[in-house]
Amino acid sequence: MDEASVASEGALGGAGVGLRAGALGLVVRLAAEGAGALIVVLTGGEKGEEEKSRYEKAASHEVTLLARPSPAVHSATIMSETPPLRIDDDTWLLVLTGAGVSAESGIPTFRDAGGLWEKHRVEDVASPEGFRRDPELVWRFYSQRRVGMGSAAPNPGHAAIAAIERRLGDRFLLATQNIDGLHKTAGSERMVELHGNLYTTRCSVCDRPPFEDHEVHLDGKLPTCSECAARGATALLRPHIVWFGEMLDPANMKRVDDFLLEAKRHRLVFLAAGTSGAVYPAAGFVDLVRQMRGETWLVNAERADNASAFGHFVEGPSGKVLPALFAT
Repeated sequence: MDEASVASEGALGGAGVGLRAGALGLVVRLAAEGAGALIVVLTGGEKGEEEKSRYEKAASHEVTLLARPSPAVHSATIMSETPPLRIDDDTWLLVLTGAGVSAESGIPTFRDAGGLWEKHRVEDVASPEGFRRDPELVWRFYSQRRVGMGSAAPNPGHAAIAAIERRLGDRFLLATQNIDGLHKTAGSERMVELHGNLYTTRCSVCDRPPFEDHEVHLDGKLPTCSECAARGATALLRPHIVWFGEMLDPANMKRVDDFLLEAKRHRLVFLAAGTSGAVYPAAGFVDLVRQMRGETWLVNAERADNASAFGHFVEGPSGKVLPALFAT
């Protein structure tokens, strides 16, 4: 798994430490109530174990590492045609979406660009270190993304997800790794934006709540926090996006956990669409659902890294597959 592939997940919602991928992968899970979850990317790098140890020590909470099933133990049923997914009155549906869903709306990813933006590495524009080193560069990158999103619109995959939510109500939850806001535009309401939102900003210093923000900063003038200024301090604003090496919002992870705890008493179905299957902890949802004896589906234009962990794999664009899958 290379950096370009990792960066495409969520179209620059961040990713964290790399772990060496073998027969047993590692899934970082919450170890205590209210603890954050570190985003983990499975890679083949030589320094994987060293980096794992460094980030475990840096984390503010104790982590529990769960074994990921070996691909040899389980294989998905691959389907050339899209069968309708059975949805009944006892079905609880958790949907996970990644960059592939947004790509069908014309949202470019770092995978498309070979892992570079204007010859800058992904870490230069999507990490705390990159922001400290060159905040102007980071704001120019995200400002250009805000401008470029103006012409993007939800595709049939987004619409199908919003429609199944209206049918299921509170028996539905969407967890998206995408930061573009297209699910909300399509009508999704019961949603967790795991990697943040492109149109949300927060202070890089104080605990001011994140706020909606559509401003662009292409002239080199950096935005500063008005609340810090009122106290006589100067602090830069930053995009409210989870960058490489940062923690997921524990409230978002708790919401997913709470949904799964409630759903385990019913018929639980997990569906992932447009995701690389390499960015954790989201890529580990399939393993958790399988442990709960839930039904697992993967919809992807290509085989994901964790495709073998799913019970069913439908290969194809989500904008075509999802409307047919939910047509019951």
